[in-house]
Amino acid sequence: MADVAENTLSCARCGKPAHLQCPKCIELKLPREGAAFCSQDCFKYSWSSHKSVHLKAKLSSTGTGAPSDKNLEKDAVSEGWQYCMRSGQSRTAKLPHFDWTGTLRPFPISRNRIVPAHIDKPDWAVDGIPKIEPNSELQYVVEIKTPDQIERLRETCLIAREVLDAAARMIRPGVTTDEIDRVVHEATIAAGGYPSPLNYNFFPKSCCTSVNEVICHGIPDARKLEDGDIVNVDVSVYYKGVHADLSETYFVGNVDEESRRLVQCTYECLEKAISIVKPGVRFREIGEVINRHATMSGLSVARSYCGHGIGELFHCAPNIPHYASNKAVGVMKAGQTFTIEPMINTGVWRDRMWPDGWTDVTADGKRSAQFEHTLLVTETGVEVLTARLPSSPNVFPWLNQQ
Repeated sequence: MADVAENTLSCARCGKPAHLQCPKCIELKLPREGAAFCSQDCFKYSWSSHKSVHLKAKLSSTGTGAPSDKNLEKDAVSEGWQYCMRSGQSRTAKLPHFDWTGTLRPFPISRNRIVPAHIDKPDWAVDGIPKIEPNSELQYVVEIKTPDQIERLRETCLIAREVLDAAARMIRPGVTTDEIDRVVHEATIAAGGYPSPLNYNFFPKSCCTSVNEVICHGIPDARKLEDGDIVNVDVSVYYKGVHADLSETYFVGNVDEESRRLVQCTYECLEKAISIVKPGVRFREIGEVINRHATMSGLSVARSYCGHGIGELFHCAPNIPHYASNKAVGVMKAGQTFTIEPMINTGVWRDRMWPDGWTDVTADGKRSAQFEHTLLVTETGVEVLTARLPSSPNVFPWLNQQ
């Protein structure tokens, strides 16, 4: 352990003033924050978890996602860092062969995070298989929520918003998406909730992090965010028997003007869609509004994924397509809850699936952005249950101009 030059840091384990620093972190030139400890005892106690920081740094430094030598590959396997395969049901130590559409590559992922026994869990938490959801009549009938359900949804959506805000504060060059997942996981557990994506149909992480050309369902991994990236963080929380779902796309450092326009237009697509929500409006109209605004900006709308009903089920009726001339059936009624979550692409709307079975990317490798809210139809309009708070990070420049 090396001495910290100035006593301005806190112990990574207990939070007390730190006098020592991990020598391996110094060797790897890692940030001093998170590498400082108040005593040898704290350092030794933290070693089993702290050493994973060194491995992530080595993996990220290779640039392509593939370990640079056999020793590193062996270290990755021994620490549980491997590439995701078969929708989360298997792992491999080697980068899969694939005709990648853009410059992004998968990196190894860490082991699944643990949820304490006292946390109420959905039925897929243990074996990865939803039981109630696929066979529910609510896949075909749009539920009108009771006052009790609505109140529980409000509570859960507030938690989800605060969790996403915590993730947003992490966004900067050099941070791995696995670290973002850790923050989401820990903040959700601290609030008494369960991260809904974790083990949902075997998804291996507690949130989705979709970088650059990833349209949706990116898996948090060991890749460090780079200056100029954009990243969508999609958070879902299960609490008091109901789910909440929201996402935002963030800038990482200095982002080019084309990406800025893409993200702002995607935000506006969601806002314009929300503005028409009220009783009597057809669900298919949402796609018309989104498609019109996107195409006027020279962008395209991803078609493979849609918004969905939400409540005691994570996904249920209605389906909310985001593109024009869709075949969605039904009209909005007070008491319904659903998400709108447009995915807007710089290039073509078509997509391809990575070998991990989850990460969906643009077919031409160009960038994609997404925003999402959980909504409640009221007697007079709409309540945005996952709305931004006064305390939400000020990360979208266009909101300062309003």
